[in-house]
Amino acid sequence: MNKIELKQVYRILLPVMIGGAILLSCTGNRKTTENMEKEYQKGTFGYDLEYLSEKDGELIVLKSDDEKAQVIVSGKYQGKVFTSTANGPEGNSHGFVNYNFFDKGVVDEHMNGFGGEDRLWLGPEGGKYSVYFEPGAEQVYDNWHTPKAIDIEEWQVSSVTAKEAVFFKQMEQKNYLGNILSIAIERKVSLLSSGEIGNKLQVEIPEGVNAVAYVTENRIINGNDFEWTPETGTVCIWMLDMINPSDAAVTVIPYNTGDEKELGKVATSDYFGEIPADRLKDDNGILFFKTDGKSRGKLGMNAKRTKSIAGNYDPLAKRLTIVTFNADPEATYLNQEWNPDKEPLVGDALNAYNDGPLEDGTIMGPFLELESCSPAAFLKPGESLSHKHNVFHFTGEEEILSPIAEKVLGVSLEKVRNIF
Repeated sequence: MNKIELKQVYRILLPVMIGGAILLSCTGNRKTTENMEKEYQKGTFGYDLEYLSEKDGELIVLKSDDEKAQVIVSGKYQGKVFTSTANGPEGNSHGFVNYNFFDKGVVDEHMNGFGGEDRLWLGPEGGKYSVYFEPGAEQVYDNWHTPKAIDIEEWQVSSVTAKEAVFFKQMEQKNYLGNILSIAIERKVSLLSSGEIGNKLQVEIPEGVNAVAYVTENRIINGNDFEWTPETGTVCIWMLDMINPSDAAVTVIPYNTGDEKELGKVATSDYFGEIPADRLKDDNGILFFKTDGKSRGKLGMNAKRTKSIAGNYDPLAKRLTIVTFNADPEATYLNQEWNPDKEPLVGDALNAYNDGPLEDGTIMGPFLELESCSPAAFLKPGESLSHKHNVFHFTGEEEILSPIAEKVLGVSLEKVRNIF
C-alpha cells in the first residue's frame, strides 16, 4: 500500500472533522462557573478533571445518564483514558495522574510519563523486532526511546458522543531490523451502562455498589507496500492500565492449570529481578501480587495460561478493578525482553506491574499496572489486527463487592485482603 492509498484508508476511518469538532464542543468537558467555584480534594475525580483541563483544553468526558460514572479521555495525549470515577466528581479518581511530571514542564527523551488509566502502546519494547531501540544499539535504558507517536504526539479525534470517543493516528516507525513500518491506529473508547457491565461479566451488580466501566477497541493497519513477516519484523497492540496503588492493594490473576510442557510455565516473574516470595503467591490456580507501589516488579503470562482476565482489589479505597481482554492460545505473541538474541516469537499475553524506587531512589509513580497484548501483527498491506481491552471498576463495602470477585476471579475478597 503506497502513501496515497493509506490516505484513503485514513479518510475511511476518520469522519469529517468539522462534525467531530462540533460534537466535542457539545459533549467535551468545559469549566463552568459552578465547577470553577467548587474546590475538590486531591484524589477525587473532580480534582483531576480540573487539573487536566488546564493541560488539555479539549478534554473529553464520557458520562452515564446519572453522571456518577465518568471517564476522562484525551486526544492531545494519545487517545488515553486518564482516569475514571464511579461516584461523580467527589468520588475517588481511579487512574494514576503524574502531577510531578506534568509540573516539570519538560520533554523526556525516553518516555513522557503523564500517567493514564488506559493507554495504547505498541510492542515489542525490546528484542529483535523492537520499535524502542535504534538498529544495532545496545538494549539498555540510555538507548531506550518510546516512539513519539504513542508518547507525546497528538491524535486526531474522529468522533465524540456522550458515551463514546474515536481516535486516529498515522505513524512511521523504524524497528531494530532497520525496516520502517507504516502504521495506522484507530482506537474507540465506549462507556458501558450498568446493564452492559452485568452482561459482559455475567454478574448482578448488588445494591450499594457503584460501577464505571468502558470498552476499548484498538486496531492497527499495515500501511506499507510489503507484508509484515518474521523477516521484516512486526508489532503488536499493547494496552497498559496505570492505577493508584495502596499499602493493601493486591493484583489477582486466575490462570489455567495443567502440564507445563503443554501450557508453559505459570508466569515469568524476573523482568526486574525475581519478585520476592512475600510479594507473589500461587494458590490453587490464582496468582496474588502485592501492589503497594513500594517494590518494582513485573510478571508475565502466556496466552495458554491466561484466562483473559485479571483484577486488583484495594480495601482502603474500597475498589475492585477487573480487566478483560482478547487472548488466543494458538496465536504467536512477541517477546518484549530487552535482548535481541532471545527468540522473538515467544511472548506474554498478560502482564502485571508494581512500581517502586529505582536504585538511585527516584520513582515515576507510584502506581500499579494491568496490561494485555495482542498477537503479533503479521499482516499483508492494508490488512488490520484488532484487540479489545475492557476496564471495570466497582466501589463499595467488601461484603457486597465480594460476590463479584468470587464470580469472575474465583476468590473472596476476604481471602485477597489477608493473602499477605
